[in-house]
Amino acid sequence: MVLGITGTIGAGKGAVVAYLTATNGFTHFSARSFLERRLQERALSPTRDNMKRVADELRANHSPAYLIEQLFAEAAALGSNAVIESVRTLGEASFLQQRGVPLLAIDADRRVRYRRIVGRGLSTDHVSFAEFCRQEDAELSNTDPNQQNLTGVMARADCHIENDGSRDDLRTQVDACLAPYLHRE
Repeated sequence: MVLGITGTIGAGKGAVVAYLTATNGFTHFSARSFLERRLQERALSPTRDNMKRVADELRANHSPAYLIEQLFAEAAALGSNAVIESVRTLGEASFLQQRGVPLLAIDADRRVRYRRIVGRGLSTDHVSFAEFCRQEDAELSNTDPNQQNLTGVMARADCHIENDGSRDDLRTQVDACLAPYLHRE
């Protein structure tokens, strides 16, 4: 099975991926890693703004689903459980849904998510709360099909997780979301 994951910054997408790879044998296909390789090819620093700019450019030059199309091709060729993270445009969501790929959305309170990103310390996470909010607001809603529209993508998800609790709470919600899909294969 192939599973798509979407969600807000710091909501716990990585925690869900770690759980799926450790307990269900999923292989992870990351849009972030895909973009980091493209940034490295262009000698650009791996900031959130650079990633967004390059992703938008790739989508405009190829298709609104380009990143996920590339990752899906790799995942489908694998022929086993795979998780694609993170679906960020309506075109990407449509592409996966047309192929019967379930989409899981993860969210949490904004201040909780900010504390999480500060704690994880990725290169894209060294920002003030105001900058975090600005970056997120730019990703939430957009009418351009090549740009991120997390609000629209999350509305299309097959299952929604509110990750404001413990890791055990998160795992329980993930298991409940996946149960209908894992048992029909």
